[in-house]
Amino acid sequence: MASASLAGRGLTSAQLRHYHQRLVLQRLRRLGEASKADLARAADLTNTAIGQIVADLRDLGLVSEVGKRNEGRRGQPATILRLEPSGAYGIGVRLDRNRIETALVDLGGALVARRSHCMPLPPPAAALAIVVGDVAALVATAEELAPGRVFGIGLARPYNLGAWLDKLDLHDPALGLWDDFDFAAALARETGLDVHEENDGTAAAIAELFHGFGRESDDFVYVFIGPAIGGGVILAGDYRRGISGNAGDLAVMPVPPSRLPSAPQSRGPVEILLTRASVVALIRHLRACGRPVEGMDDLPAAIAACPDAFREWLDDCVEALVGPALSAQALLDVPNIILDGDLSAAVLGEIVDRLRDALASAIPEARTPPRLRIGTFGSSAHALGAASLPLFIHFAPRAGLAANARPAAPPGRDQARVA
Repeated sequence: MASASLAGRGLTSAQLRHYHQRLVLQRLRRLGEASKADLARAADLTNTAIGQIVADLRDLGLVSEVGKRNEGRRGQPATILRLEPSGAYGIGVRLDRNRIETALVDLGGALVARRSHCMPLPPPAAALAIVVGDVAALVATAEELAPGRVFGIGLARPYNLGAWLDKLDLHDPALGLWDDFDFAAALARETGLDVHEENDGTAAAIAELFHGFGRESDDFVYVFIGPAIGGGVILAGDYRRGISGNAGDLAVMPVPPSRLPSAPQSRGPVEILLTRASVVALIRHLRACGRPVEGMDDLPAAIAACPDAFREWLDDCVEALVGPALSAQALLDVPNIILDGDLSAAVLGEIVDRLRDALASAIPEARTPPRLRIGTFGSSAHALGAASLPLFIHFAPRAGLAANARPAAPPGRDQARVA
């Protein structure tokens, strides 16, 4: 039971109450709508405790009533509760080598507003000016809906933006400027809001945890196939960062070199996964087979026009994913792998089907292959995850943060910090 294990850590009753508020918010998010009796069962708390917690959450504007339900017993119908979407907002900033996105998400997980710039990533100062303008516009939108309810900014970007440019078919040395620029600190100074930064793969995994498959399971490895390939690790309902914030960085996992003639020349007995399981690898192979492809918008037509080339890449991609998938399962003992990406649902479905068969053939004796599932959000995952990051930090029942966990008013603009 959560309260017993946390009480054993010497937490005060106030700290336990704050943690239980987060726990009830999580259970209500998973249930969608629930009575206090439903929540008491789901959170393993007493009816008395649930009554006080729900009252506190209603006072904080985080929970609202949606109606009544007769639960088949004498007495008054039960009040049905839900998360109040306007109770909190998060702003997400996603930086990639070819895109800048900002997004506004409410407590219920709805994407309220979004701004996107498809462009080569400019130098940090120029990108900061764009982002600050977009954030100001999204804050204004949130203020019109519910004043004073923005809980911060989540920043998602690939770390080491200036690395692996040859493998990504990029030739912009200015990307190296990003490796020495603290964009999160600069954004906090300019906006006056808390800024929480994570690797973009981890941010996408947070979207899946907070609003997608995480409503069913607390444990999975998340894989996102985009221009490169990335991911995140979700264990016990929380995301894992690692020492440098790169936990789940599948792009650099070692794999055998590709046999495709379009692949970059290998420098040794192993390559890194992004050279084989990535959209860049697919585009490179289609181009080598004579199909001009400028970017993502050209892919559906190129795949339809060159099905043999697509199948060759698909076989190579799935073969490359087998080792990392089995390694992740063996190391983490995690039962689920979520596969998402910038590719169409049909292409992702083919990858999942083929990978499922490949894992079943390759799984060691006495082991069961991980369950595979297509992700929920596709190309929106990074922006949604970035915007969900401040909401997750403020409202998720993370046991390691129990001593400081409390739903509270959003930080004032004079209290900006970087987390």
